[in-house]
Amino acid sequence: MSDSMPEMPRTPEPDAAAVPAPDPAAPAPLGVTRTPTGHAGVDAGLERLADADHLAADGHIEVYEDVHRGLRDTLSALDTGPTTAPVPAPVPPHDNRS
Repeated sequence: MSDSMPEMPRTPEPDAAAVPAPDPAAPAPLGVTRTPTGHAGVDAGLERLADADHLAADGHIEVYEDVHRGLRDTLSALDTGPTTAPVPAPVPPHDNRS
């Protein structure tokens, strides 16, 4: 009689060549929902972010920098306020005396 446990049948290990390793740099949509804000400049930036879903990871930085630049420009435009035409100086009344 033996004190050892009976040997369990071994399950075959998967063939490493049959299962491709995921490519971390391959495009992979994040599935992030972008909700429009109602401000054209901001919404354009949000739509531009969608481009990152179709790029490899090393292409994301270009999209992020482009969106950042656009948002910065939009905020700067808010700081300057609307441009208005200069108010003309009042015209003195005409003296009709002869």
